[in-house]
Amino acid sequence: METKTMNIKIEKAKTSKIDKVDFDNLAFGNVFTDHMLVCDYKNGSWNIPEIIPYQPISLDPSAKIFHYGQSIFEGMKAYKDENNDIWLFRPLDNCKRLNISAKRMAIPEIPEDYFMEGLTALLKLEKDWIPQTPGSSLYIRPFIFASGTGFHASPADEYKFIIAFAPSGAYFSGKVKVLIEEKYSRSANGGVGYAKAGGNYAGQFYPTQLALEKGYNQVIWTDDNTHEFIEEAGAMNIFVRINDTLVTAPTSDRILDGITRKSILKIAKDEGIAVEERKITVSEIVEAAKNGSLKEMFGAGTAAVISPISAFGFRDVDYDLPEIGDNYASLLKKRITDIQYNRAEDKFGWRVKV
Repeated sequence: METKTMNIKIEKAKTSKIDKVDFDNLAFGNVFTDHMLVCDYKNGSWNIPEIIPYQPISLDPSAKIFHYGQSIFEGMKAYKDENNDIWLFRPLDNCKRLNISAKRMAIPEIPEDYFMEGLTALLKLEKDWIPQTPGSSLYIRPFIFASGTGFHASPADEYKFIIAFAPSGAYFSGKVKVLIEEKYSRSANGGVGYAKAGGNYAGQFYPTQLALEKGYNQVIWTDDNTHEFIEEAGAMNIFVRINDTLVTAPTSDRILDGITRKSILKIAKDEGIAVEERKITVSEIVEAAKNGSLKEMFGAGTAAVISPISAFGFRDVDYDLPEIGDNYASLLKKRITDIQYNRAEDKFGWRVKV
């Protein structure tokens, strides 16, 4: 059965997998919906997107994604409120950041209307897949990769843009213990750290694996030059509370401009919390842990929203963070998720109804 919606051709799946899904016990990113959006870049322009049944992709062995790593992605979520209305959170920011990543990786930018209209059409088709179990949401993965062929080390001439959905539960359960990394770097000045390029994450896996073997859950990355300054926590931006001031590292060409990060900064200021965007030294964190002024640390990102850090390790010493009742992590997470799930006023204009 084929229909036309917003000039996007829709080929519906013959059968649905939805009845086989336990929506009360969802892992993160392991279950996928019935359909996906696909859009090809050929002959110098993007074709009109299509929605097709979720399925494997066939690529030539010489496709440049396999050889030169032209691959970028975004992470978003869709939410359903008590009235079964569907909401997105700052989707145009995701589209903008995807194109910032595209430009850095010499990938043609996707038109905003292709992104938004394609996403909206796919959400309307898959609306029953949006979970309403507390803490769950529909994770959205837009991505672009080089499908053009050839072994020559140059940008591809063909690309594929896909949006796929995964109904998901919490990314992390409970608090995490992190290791401050002094040998390996996530990114470097002049590099691609600010882009959501697939290779950035591949490069993190090995150092993170070493940290896991030592009993930690994640790595805190430090600057590539001196390893004196903390920058990100795993695949998330990092926040530190010293006394009653919330501190986070400024964005740069090494640090991703996180949408959750920006939202936290705005909400914290709205709550009257003192906020500083500045470089944070490892020695400052260690000293604050020793003298008791380090109250909280947490990671922030789309998948986990806010992930509290219970302890950090540095040079074979672990430092536990205190359990405090009036913690910023819980307050800020509630403020953000209440906006996302349409449970509270959105004074910032971030929520978009589908």
